[in-house]
Amino acid sequence: MALTAWFEYFFKKNGVVLSIYLMSAVLLWMFIMIILPQLFMLDFSFRFNLPPGKMGGPEDVYTASNYRFLLFGSPGNPDPYNIIDTTVFVRTIVAAVFVTLFDLMLCYPIAYALAIVAKGGTARLMILSLIVPFWINEILRAFAFRILFGSSGVINTLGMTLGLWDMPFDFIKADIALYAGLGYAYVLLMIFPIYNAMESLDRNQLEAARDLGAPWWRIHWRVVIPFSKPGIASGCTMVFMLSAGALAAPQILGGPSSLWFTQIIYQWFNTGGNWPRGSAYAIVLLAICILLVLLTMRVFKVRIGEIGR
Repeated sequence: MALTAWFEYFFKKNGVVLSIYLMSAVLLWMFIMIILPQLFMLDFSFRFNLPPGKMGGPEDVYTASNYRFLLFGSPGNPDPYNIIDTTVFVRTIVAAVFVTLFDLMLCYPIAYALAIVAKGGTARLMILSLIVPFWINEILRAFAFRILFGSSGVINTLGMTLGLWDMPFDFIKADIALYAGLGYAYVLLMIFPIYNAMESLDRNQLEAARDLGAPWWRIHWRVVIPFSKPGIASGCTMVFMLSAGALAAPQILGGPSSLWFTQIIYQWFNTGGNWPRGSAYAIVLLAICILLVLLTMRVFKVRIGEIGR
């Protein structure tokens, strides 16, 4: 019923011709750019890695060997499971969760300041200050972080000058540079959904809570956070999915012993030349990320429609 009412409102607002054009363009874009590639990748993941001449022949049959390889490795593997790939996968998911929580703690007060505290020109200046640095390409920002956290970078130089440590600290090897770079890369995707949700908050509720003697932390816990939950869920979803699927930042900022799951996928597609196995790895990453996001939404009782708003 609600969907029918939305369609009636949409057609009434935009007209029949424009509404059909907009809906057709969106559906076509989603099908060609999102659904169709995923379907091809899913089909590839259940195929053998055959030369082009044998594709479509009697040997080109469906198999689950690529998924078994992810779990158990090659048939001659002495270990009970594929230690390297599964460990990297789990570490990537855990790191993506850490980056998401880091961004949430960093961006929540900024979004609150933009939506509730800052007024007029101050709010516009803050928004502009957040947006302008992202005019620079993501690759260049990643290299800037590598220089910043390098052995002779600004942070090490400042720390040794102040006497905080005697020798240069290897931020790259400790993955501190990687987590900081990933966290910074997606701060806008966390700030603006939360800001958008907070902006519509009735200020009278905050004033009433203060008049009743509620401390600031209780105001946030009982009023601001529940009201901003859709924005928080939206920001966390985008940051988590993009962090888990990041490739450029882990390659540039990752240490010699750190490996991101997307780098393994990239290796199978390119240097390994095994597209079916790379497709299987990509499908597993996508499926697990979606399941974790849906589970989190269920735990915090947030619906997809609320995130969309």
